[in-house]
Order: sequence, then structure tokens, then C-alpha cells
Amino acid sequence: MARGGPDSRAPLLIIAAGGTGGHMFPAQALAEAMLRRGWRVKLSTDARGARYTGGFPHVVEIEEVPSATFARGGVLARLAVPFRIGLGTASAAWKMLRDRPAVVVGFGGYPSIPALAAAWLLRVRRMIHEQNGVLGRVNQVFARRVHAVACGMWPTALPKGVTGVHTGNPVRAAVMQREGAPYIPPGDYPMSLLVFGGSQGARILSDVVPEAVAKLPDELLLNLRVSHQARDEDMERVQAFYTSHGVNAEVAPFFQDLPKRMAEAQLVISRAGASSVADISVIGRPSILVPLAAAIRDEQTANARALVDADAAILIPESLLEPEALAAHIRAVFDNPDAAVKMAHAALAQGMPDATDRLVELVEGLARARAPEQPEQ
Repeated sequence: MARGGPDSRAPLLIIAAGGTGGHMFPAQALAEAMLRRGWRVKLSTDARGARYTGGFPHVVEIEEVPSATFARGGVLARLAVPFRIGLGTASAAWKMLRDRPAVVVGFGGYPSIPALAAAWLLRVRRMIHEQNGVLGRVNQVFARRVHAVACGMWPTALPKGVTGVHTGNPVRAAVMQREGAPYIPPGDYPMSLLVFGGSQGARILSDVVPEAVAKLPDELLLNLRVSHQARDEDMERVQAFYTSHGVNAEVAPFFQDLPKRMAEAQLVISRAGASSVADISVIGRPSILVPLAAAIRDEQTANARALVDADAAILIPESLLEPEALAAHIRAVFDNPDAAVKMAHAALAQGMPDATDRLVELVEGLARARAPEQPEQ
């Protein structure tokens, strides 16, 4: 890649993604990798998504196009959704006619609709990447209208007749630096417990985990250090509870060194978001996973399936998460070091550290292939 950026004659990749970390992180990973391959990369998103683009390389051109969702706003806002999507599609199509992409990749979220729709109309080669074990609404719509469906989780529930390619979910560089870090099994020495959840799902972990930890035997608590990621409004009460029960705990809204803490942990308690499951698998740690009950498609239970089926993780439905039961599961891991080691190894076996490379291969394969003008409907 030239110092001033990619050659203007280089093939163009348009990445279409929504404004959440679950969509944007794998999009960013692919952008970085394709730039290293000498491609030009543009990100197509809406105004909301543009606020989350700070981590993208500066040479990635950010194209804002109008989009909307039926899930937000009042009656008038919902009535306007088709018009905004139509306007965004027209805008994206006009830009593609002026600078035709070799491939368009959608990562989900309603801001990805205009670019994918324009690519479909213009018969540009296109694919989607689904991070979760169940297709999101937008990817569900486009699954039959793309040339390839890349799946972060396996198996992924797909529409009848649609074949997926298991690529895995890309993980950030700080996680890759700790890929397969040696696991120190539980024992009579300092140990670590890592607790974290997504922004939507951290509260119940803050409600239940501290009480469960407090129920552990004193001889175990003496050796235990807890790193607990909690929402701002919950931090004070969570820290106060740990302190009042003599638990050595650090509570914060976000740990910048989360991959390091995960690598040092004997056990991880987490939601089952796609990126969380990918991190746990690449580093290789025993985990207790609590899928988010509010997820409409129950995608977090699907995300957890591979680790649970491999005996690498314990699944606790949110409806059954209560202190006594959780304490029993925590103690079962800490009291059985041989089983904990097997869980760690099983988790590592599920990891896909080459997920970004697989995505790159799929994109470049589409660019090389003489694909049909339109995939079968």
C-alpha cells in the first residue's frame, strides 16, 4: 500500500455495517486486512453508525447514507422508514455507479441495507457476515440475495436452501496477542475470576454474581481476586458489597486490559455475545455463560452452543441464574483443577484465530470468481 493510501486503481471493497460493536468490530478487522492486501476500502453506514468509526484506519472512506429501522421512533418515524431506505439505496447506487466496487460485504444492522440493496440492484458481487448463531433481521432478508454467507458461529441457523461458510468471528489484536495463553489451573494460590457482560446485559450479573461469590468457602475467597465489569450506575453498590464481604475485587465500567485479565483468569463469567464467545475461545478459558434473555431471536444461546457442547462452558439460562446455583458452579470449577484444564483446552479447540484471514479469502474469491449476475432466489 502506498504511503498516501491505496492506489486509486486498486479494487474497491465496500463494507456496510451498523452502529454497534458487534457489527463494527469484524467490519474493522476486515477493513484493516484488505488495506494490507492493497485494496481500497469504503465503509457505508448511517449517521448513527458513523459515530463508531474512530477505530477504522484513516484511509477508509466513510460514506454516510440515509437508513432507518421500524424498531425505533413513533408512528411518523416508522411511516418514513421505507422512504429513508429508498433514498439511502438510491444514494448508494449512484456512488457505486461512479466508483464500482469489486465486492460489497454487509455485517448486519439496518445501516447496511442501502449498500446491500444497491449492490443487488446493480448486480455487484456481494456477501454478508453474521456474527451470531442466528441471522439478524437484515441478514435474514439478504441471505438469499447474496453470493456468500459467512458465519461467525457454527452451526448458524440459515434459511432453507442457503449454505453458509464458517469463517468465525475476528478478534482484536490484543486478544490475538494472548491466543492460547497457558492456563494455570485452580489451586491453593492466588486465582482470578473475570466477570463481564454487554452494555444491555450487565445488570443481572451485578445483581447475582457478588452474592454468589460471597457464598464461596473462606479458604477459596482468601485466594480469589475478582475483576468485575459493571455499568456506571451499578459500580458503587457492587464494589461496596464485595468490600463488605471481604472479597478482593476490582469493579470498573470497562477494563482496557480485558484480554490480559481473561488470560490470567481461572474462570470467566460472561454473557454469550458473539465477540465475547470468540475472545474466550481464542484465549481458551473455562466459562459460565448467561445468555441475554431479552434477545429477540435468542441468538446468545445459539452463540454458546459450541462451547457448551464441547464441555468448555457451563450454560445458565437467565431465568435460572440465582446466587446459590451460581456459587455451586463456580465452586465446581475451582474444586476440580483437572476438569478446569479440560474445559480450557476444549474452549481453545473451538477458537478460530484465523477468522479474519478466512473472511479475506472469501472476499477475494468472490472478486476472482465469475459469479452469476444474480444468485438463485
